[in-house]
Amino acid sequence: MIISKTPLRVSLFGGGTDYPDWYRENGGAVLATTINKYCYITCRYLPPFFPYKHRFVYSIVETVNSLEEIKHPAVRSILKTFGAERGLEVHYDADLPAQTGVGSSSSFTVGFAHALKVLKGESIGKNELAKLAIHLEQNVMNENVGVQDQILAAYGNFNKIDVYPDDSFKVAPVIMNRERMDSFQDHLMLFFTGVTRIASNIVGDQLKNIKNVGNHYVKIREFVDEALIILQDENKPFLAIGNLLHESWKLKRELSNTISNPQIDQIYEEGIEAGALGGKILGAGGGGFIIFFAAPEHHANIRNKLKNLTHVPFRFDNMGSKIVVCEPNGFR
Repeated sequence: MIISKTPLRVSLFGGGTDYPDWYRENGGAVLATTINKYCYITCRYLPPFFPYKHRFVYSIVETVNSLEEIKHPAVRSILKTFGAERGLEVHYDADLPAQTGVGSSSSFTVGFAHALKVLKGESIGKNELAKLAIHLEQNVMNENVGVQDQILAAYGNFNKIDVYPDDSFKVAPVIMNRERMDSFQDHLMLFFTGVTRIASNIVGDQLKNIKNVGNHYVKIREFVDEALIILQDENKPFLAIGNLLHESWKLKRELSNTISNPQIDQIYEEGIEAGALGGKILGAGGGGFIIFFAAPEHHANIRNKLKNLTHVPFRFDNMGSKIVVCEPNGFR
């Protein structure tokens, strides 16, 4: 039995510039972190005593005899790529709901691919794992996805990720002393709006409009370097990060009319009124999680203002996808 543990992520700056439609002509960069919320994939060879060959457990339970019967598109695509001559049992569990902007789809892909590799007795490094997940999502599943989510899930940590026109990338951890890193995390608040959505559908609309808002993407990319300068200069106060998030959110809202809506706008405005300096909806937009940046002394007021939403405390993760259980189940 193999169990993989793969982190979810929070993207702060540069989101959108990691999509091939943009970076293959202009290059891109993001500033993002994985967090201590995870998806877990349990994978084993199924003992040959059941009236079905495969069993997959997620929000529903699937029992099938062939890969073509699998309803879950990611499971079906990944297993067709890997091949599944032997019966498999796979369980999926996660700390946060899917389709909410925290990169759960890519964490699933990374974690599942990682588990399958190890189940087959093969090792895989972080770079190879990230590239494999990108290939699976972009070329096999034909999803409208960028590359930051897969890279973050594989590598973990708080990183600046540069993406180049030739599809290569560079991952550079953000360097801060422990006290400053802890203080930065203490300024962040995560809330669930209660709305789930299909990110690929929303992104498809954004990509159609990408050439009309090219100047916005240029500025969104510039915010990455501006934020990094603030974070790594101990003489600069964190408050400027809140202002950058606010300016970045205003630009992101204009990329497409699918990113925000009256409900999200109201949540954002209430957070700002309660003391937040800035924030943004995570991921493609349209719902999911929203993050705010605020001095800790304002957090209680913000939680009270947004008491109808679920507040999710979190800290940064620095491990990336890892195998936490690796034991033969008797039918290996």
